[in-house]
Order: sequence, then structure tokens, then C-alpha cells
Amino acid sequence: MELARETLVALYRNMLLLRRFEESVSQAYYEGRTPAMAHLYIGEEAVATGVCAHLRRSDYVTSTHRSHAHALSKGVRPRRVMAELFARATGCSGGRGGSMHLFSAEDNYLGSSGIVGANLPIGAGAAFSSKYRGTDQVTVSFFGDGAANTGAFHEAMNLAGLWQLPVVFVCENNLYATQMSFLKATAGQNVAIRAQGYAMPGAQVDGQDVMAVYEAAGEAVARARSGGGPSLLECKTYRFGGHAIGDPGDTYRPPEEVAEWKGRDPLTLFARQLLAAGEVDQAALDGVAQEIETVIQDALDFAESSPFPAPEDVATKVFASAV
Repeated sequence: MELARETLVALYRNMLLLRRFEESVSQAYYEGRTPAMAHLYIGEEAVATGVCAHLRRSDYVTSTHRSHAHALSKGVRPRRVMAELFARATGCSGGRGGSMHLFSAEDNYLGSSGIVGANLPIGAGAAFSSKYRGTDQVTVSFFGDGAANTGAFHEAMNLAGLWQLPVVFVCENNLYATQMSFLKATAGQNVAIRAQGYAMPGAQVDGQDVMAVYEAAGEAVARARSGGGPSLLECKTYRFGGHAIGDPGDTYRPPEEVAEWKGRDPLTLFARQLLAAGEVDQAALDGVAQEIETVIQDALDFAESSPFPAPEDVATKVFASAV
């Protein structure tokens, strides 16, 4: 696929933003600067980047407990995401949601969920809304391999296929649901093939290759936007760390498996591709890195200087007001 240099650099920039954001969150947690235990996205950056590159501000995204990258890739400002993780009032959820419950109505980011699979029906509902209103908005619902074995997955897929909704279901198959191996938990060991049962196309993609994800997601988003209905993408990827901060991830994963996947770091692979193709030089990549460091430091400074939510506002946005 031939892409403009600006697009290629934008893909690399977003992946690097996701990587450095997560690294800074981990460091802040271990230094005692934030209360936010989090599920980090390190190693999976090509998926959120390649998919969300095709979305408009008016499109919708629903997310999982491993949510920071989806919010950032959809356009939620790093300041607002970081402030939420620091439990500050300036966070995207007002300091009330934390890592697993990010939300930003202004970015049509319809929220993360700590309940595995719970965001999938919400995604189908958002897509139904778009179809009902006659817009060309597309919804993307991210989920992990563990969610593929929940009832919510099958219910959302069934309704999306039945009503031909403009939604793209993206399975981030990182091979482990907490500590349970995908190979031990899933019959058939292929999520994408399930699309056949729900009247939609399905594709399995190398989730470490941002260009492969970009191409497959582009086709799926274009199909949904033009009225062609839903799609299911299974992106085979890997989280380099444990399930969450505090889990080293080395008691249930073979060390040779971890080493093999880390050898396919999506950032390293894409940087090599760009350099080999002559699209950029090392100085350009270094410039992007410096730019991202400025963004991350700004987000940290903003978060740490922001106030905590006021105690008297504890019931704000919790209960609906009678009309």
C-alpha cells in the first residue's frame, strides 16, 4: 500500500505516543505519584494505531479495561487521560473513573469498561443509533480474546449481523486472558472465523504490523461507512508485560515465548520499514521522539498540578435529575 510520508510518520508518532504514555504511567505508579493501577498496552500499539487512523471525530469507539491507547488514538488529549489516571478533576471522567473507566463525550469515546465484553453491546447500540439516524458514522469496539468467549460477544455480533450495523469488532488477541492461555480456553483457536456465523466478513491480521492492521481496518471501516455492514478483525498481538501493573507476567508465560514476541516489537519493526524504504531518516525519528517526550511531560505536569475532585461534588453526574 502506497501512503504519503505524512501518514506514515503519523502512524509512527501515534505508536510512540502510546508506548511512552504507558511507560510514564508505570513509572509514576511505582514512584507513588498516582493511585491508578492500570492494564498497560505496551507491545500492542500497532492495533489501536492502525484501526483508529481511519476514524473521524464523529465516529464512535468503545473500549476495554486496557483502554488508554484506544482513548488516545481516538483523539482524547493526553492531558485529560493522564489527569484521570492521577484521579484529578481535570481528567476525562472528572477523576472519578480511573484507568478502567475513561470516557469522553466530546471525542465520541463512549467509554472503557472493567467488565469483560460489556462494551460490545454498547458498540452495537451506538452503531444502531447511527443507522437509525441515517448518518455515515462508524463504531469500533475493541475487545480481548477473553471477551470472545462471553455471551455479550455473541449477542452483539448477532444483532450487528442481523441488522447490518456499521460497526467493526476488533479482537486484540494477546493470547492470554489474565493468566489463562487462549490455547487452553478457546475451541478452534480462531476468533475471526466466527464472523461466518453472523453474516459478516472476518479477517485475522498480524497485530504487530501496523501496515497490515491499517489496511485491514481501512477496508472494514470503509465497508461500514458505505452501508456494507459489520466486520470482525482478529489482531494477533502480545502484551510485553503482565496482565496489569504488579504482575510480572513471567509465571504463566514461557520465557522463550515472551522473547520471541518482544523480538517483534511493532515500533521497532515499523521504524526499520520506514528507514529501509527511505521514507524517513534517523534524525526524523529522533525528532518525533523529542516531540512525544514534550507531550508526555506536559501531560504529567498538567495532571500533577490539577486539583482533586471536591468532596461536595461526590454525587455530581451519578444520579439523574428529575425533569
